[in-house]
Amino acid sequence: MANEEDDPVVQEIDVYLAKSLAEKLYLFQYPVRPASMTYDDIPHLSAKIKPKQQKVELEMAIDTLNPNYCRSKGEQIALNVDGACADESSTYSSKLMDKQTFCSSQSTSNTARYAAALYRQGELHLTPLHGILQLRPSFSYLDKADAKHREREAANEAGDSSQDEAEEDVKQITVRFSRPESEQARQRRVQSYEFLQKKHAEEPWVHLHYYGLRDSRSEHERQYLLCQGSSGVENTELVKSPSEYLMMLMPPSPEEEKDKPVAPSNVLSMAQLRTLPLADQIKILMKNVKVMPFANLMSLLGPSIDSVAVLRGIQKVAMLVQGNWVVKSDILYPKDSSSPHSGVPAEVLCRGRDFVMWKFTQSRWVVRKEVAAVTKLCTEDVKDFLEHMAVVRINKGWEFILPYDGEFIKKHPDVVQRQHMLWSGIQAKLEKVYNLVKETLPKKPDGQSGPAGLVSGDQRVQVARSKAQQNHALLERELQRRKEQARASTVLPGVRIKEEPMSEEGEEEEEQEADEDEEPMDTSLGGGLHSRLANGLPGGRVAGGDSFNGHPPSGCASTPVARELRAFVEATFQRQFVLTLSELKRLFNLHLASLPPGHTLFSGISDRMLQDTVLAAGCKQILVPFPPQTAASPDEQKVFALWESGDMSDQHRQVLLEIFSKNYRVRRNMIQSRLTQECGEDLSKQEVDKVLKDCCVSYGGMWYLKGTVQS
Repeated sequence: MANEEDDPVVQEIDVYLAKSLAEKLYLFQYPVRPASMTYDDIPHLSAKIKPKQQKVELEMAIDTLNPNYCRSKGEQIALNVDGACADESSTYSSKLMDKQTFCSSQSTSNTARYAAALYRQGELHLTPLHGILQLRPSFSYLDKADAKHREREAANEAGDSSQDEAEEDVKQITVRFSRPESEQARQRRVQSYEFLQKKHAEEPWVHLHYYGLRDSRSEHERQYLLCQGSSGVENTELVKSPSEYLMMLMPPSPEEEKDKPVAPSNVLSMAQLRTLPLADQIKILMKNVKVMPFANLMSLLGPSIDSVAVLRGIQKVAMLVQGNWVVKSDILYPKDSSSPHSGVPAEVLCRGRDFVMWKFTQSRWVVRKEVAAVTKLCTEDVKDFLEHMAVVRINKGWEFILPYDGEFIKKHPDVVQRQHMLWSGIQAKLEKVYNLVKETLPKKPDGQSGPAGLVSGDQRVQVARSKAQQNHALLERELQRRKEQARASTVLPGVRIKEEPMSEEGEEEEEQEADEDEEPMDTSLGGGLHSRLANGLPGGRVAGGDSFNGHPPSGCASTPVARELRAFVEATFQRQFVLTLSELKRLFNLHLASLPPGHTLFSGISDRMLQDTVLAAGCKQILVPFPPQTAASPDEQKVFALWESGDMSDQHRQVLLEIFSKNYRVRRNMIQSRLTQECGEDLSKQEVDKVLKDCCVSYGGMWYLKGTVQS
């Protein structure tokens, strides 16, 4: 209070905002000159501007009569630039350096907080600046002098060589045709420095007229710096609160607004965070923290939040690893983004990070060099992946950052089961992309590895083998006991087994694969031996044939499981007309992962039950003659196709499938001729393209059924 009394208000000044020149007013900053000389005293010979770039060039005369001007040096510069012969294109027509060019550069990219002020009759008039340009001398005439010198030297060399040689030798010319430019190459070219410089050079110059300080036109334009309305009606922007007025004078820079995220950044305000929807809260927390136990997430969200809703939301943005939640790769690397280190697209980064997450579902430890060797990514990208979820240990590798959360695993088995199925699908995709040797996920109920030391793959196999031998006798006794109970308590109805046509050569193979077909798909928690048990009966030895969990495999329409499975199969084959058994099982696992906990399909579905349902849904198995050296698995060699869908393409599709039942790969002209022969001459190219798109893929100039290509 004492300071305010010592500093009283002397005068209050009205402030006006003038807008007449708001989008046209520039501030030029000239180089420093002596106080006795102003730039207005120097004749401006010409001026031009590029409005989009806010680039200005001014030509100003040099006082050649000034005693400080070195005339001999000026003549030498003019001679070097223009040569001995002066013409209309000469830079210095007087054979003397009598002018100088000034080029502008932007001193700041944000001019919204700057204004030109004019004080007149007790009023302060402000006009916002559209640009602030610093003018610096341009030495482009030196480039012209160098170019002239090089031309003279080239002319002299050409004259000497022409005297020695009567005629030039014939030179061979190599003609190259440019390949079509990809979208990524085009984007890199557009963002290159050379392209930007070319675009800037293409903008035309706009020539200006220069008017001096005392010119009548300048005096007229200066009147626009005054606010035109004296009543204050046009200045309603200044009739605001102090905070709004301050925001107008000092607005936030565009860079700050662009960099500022819509949601809170790394420094989260919990009060502001809790005003957002629950899904956004979970996404923001996981994106910032990367790895978090479920208990910690619940404590951050607050006690009033329903844990079931949180579980539903966390599965959309994170994956379960060792009982903890790790943010999904596509959240950190959205589509159309790229690596800041190597420029690798987001799709490749997501695949590499998924591989690291999957490795941590198998072990507490990961070695960075092994990850880099498999993913073929640079060291910086791999290190970023590992730093998200692990800590480095000297001479050991990278250890998962959080301890194994067994409490969550025991408390939420349904969530764990769905995550296990998702990881199974990811594992299959990674094995195909990276050509990995197939490995089984750990046999823990959650599909995640518990606390373990750093052990090799051979050691894991030996430990698993010894445990299996120890438990074999116990499991056999338990199996016999449950079989006796099942036979005593349940009388299974007779089951009609659908016989599939097979060739004589394939009978032995079908008999060998029968046991595999009887095994259920890995939709349960444990995998291995436990995944083959259904109510105590192994899938390949159930009393009464192919029953699993009491459901006949032929797809009895009266059971809810059969109806749900039939609906899934029909909907899938309506979208994709040709599927291998391997791909169908993968799609079925993804379908199960999207179902709510406790759904009827979780009771267990065997491979044979799935195949019988496919055949009963109007599909047929296509016996594609794979080559003997094929690397396709038995499930990949079983190809099913929709035979009748009720549309006009059924006949075309059936002819195509008959072709592939005798040929592994076919050329298009053969398909075209066979379709024309079977369906008539009026078959259009669009109809052929449609049936090929529905059922086939092209690779190396040949056509294959979908899912049968072995690259």
